[in-house]
Amino acid sequence: MLKISVRAVGVLLFIWFCGNCVLGWFQQNNVKPRTQLGEPQNAALGGQDQSCFCHLTGVLDDCFCDVESIDIFNNFKIYPRIKKLTERDYFRYYKVNLKRPCPFWADDGHCAIKDCHVEPCPESKIPVGIKSGNYNKYSQAANTNSDMAECEQANELGAINSTLSNQSKEAFADWARHDDAQDHFCELDDETSPDAEYVDLLLNPERFTGYKGPSAWRVWNSIYEENCFKPRSVYRPLNPLVPSRGDDDGEGFYNWLEGLCLEKRVFYRLISGLHSSINIHLCADYLLDEGWSRSVWGPNIQEFRRRFDTAETKGEGIRRLKNLYFLYLIELRALYKVAPYFERAFINLYTGNAQEDGDTKNLLLQIFNELRAFPMHFDEKSMFAGHKLEAKTLKEEFRLHFKNISRIMDCVGCSKCRLWGKLQTQGLGTALKILFSEKEIKNLPEHSPSKGFQLTRQEIVALLNGFCRLSTSIHQLHNFRLLLKDSR
Repeated sequence: MLKISVRAVGVLLFIWFCGNCVLGWFQQNNVKPRTQLGEPQNAALGGQDQSCFCHLTGVLDDCFCDVESIDIFNNFKIYPRIKKLTERDYFRYYKVNLKRPCPFWADDGHCAIKDCHVEPCPESKIPVGIKSGNYNKYSQAANTNSDMAECEQANELGAINSTLSNQSKEAFADWARHDDAQDHFCELDDETSPDAEYVDLLLNPERFTGYKGPSAWRVWNSIYEENCFKPRSVYRPLNPLVPSRGDDDGEGFYNWLEGLCLEKRVFYRLISGLHSSINIHLCADYLLDEGWSRSVWGPNIQEFRRRFDTAETKGEGIRRLKNLYFLYLIELRALYKVAPYFERAFINLYTGNAQEDGDTKNLLLQIFNELRAFPMHFDEKSMFAGHKLEAKTLKEEFRLHFKNISRIMDCVGCSKCRLWGKLQTQGLGTALKILFSEKEIKNLPEHSPSKGFQLTRQEIVALLNGFCRLSTSIHQLHNFRLLLKDSR
């Protein structure tokens, strides 16, 4: 028995000695043990699948907030409420003109793919309070009183205008439009146009329709190359319309970007964040199977990797996703700043259904209460804070560049993509208008409308739906994390 024990101890000591020798050889020669597939162990454990997210962490550039705090705040506090809010009647119907011609190049013609089609809402389905036409009025009393006032005003103006030539009338109208547009960051649709129609956003969801290729690339290329304060000599990473530049990983572009002033850097990050958000929506609601009876839509992991994976995008994917979080903070801040506008008692988000209107207002106020608890808001005061004349000039340049982007949305060939592109750019434009109207919002009268700061219903619907799209994107990132983990 003793002999067996001694022999066993000897065998164990021999195995231990050999193991140490082998391990020492691995360490000395910097060799890593591999799996059966010839991949490093960390990759076998899912490193490749998680590469979209392994660097998506920590503090964002140009602000003092981190990705993890936004994830928790959005997914648990904001997303459930904002999703519910945008399903209310006031926010689900959006009036838009999808027939405006492209102002920059010959129209490619509308997309023939069936999923590109937008189904307008019949007039009979629109709540009476929404289709009344008083876009700046929010309560039944305001609608009734304003109708009488507008009739009297119209009679007076009619008497005056009867002595004016048609040319003079058009000039006055142009002046009025110019005055109204001074604080707008977007080219707003004329809601009185016969081509403007109500669309039920819930029945026309944003998803991948099959619209892609040169037509779609030209839209984004025009946005980035001509409107992001970028010289032609600086090449944007992974631009499909620019010949490959070999091993260039975009460092030249980002060195140039970091050399810009904060305002121009922010502008690029807003556009990149919007682009990223739209791409996430398309990946999350992708046409997986076009069956005879019904189409199947769902998340497409391969498409998500193609757009955001670190290896496939040469590290660009993480920058894109961080810009999404940055844009989220900008619009979050705008909602925080505009809360006093909506908290006034006479603002009722009027649809004609008193119970519905009250519930919608309460839900909106709940969201504002959550925003107040968020501790890491973006500080917009750091922008346009230099010499007054230079700051004013830069702000106007900023506004005009973004307004131009809103016009490019009329060049999108897919009607459904155009619808959601217009809505989300208008939502961001409204957020920018709010951020740079701080004095006007502070001086709002408590019991009556303000002439200094006003939002149309179209702007309100775009603002909240646009923010909901960003909130949904961040929530979808959580879903993709789980899907990538499960696919290991």
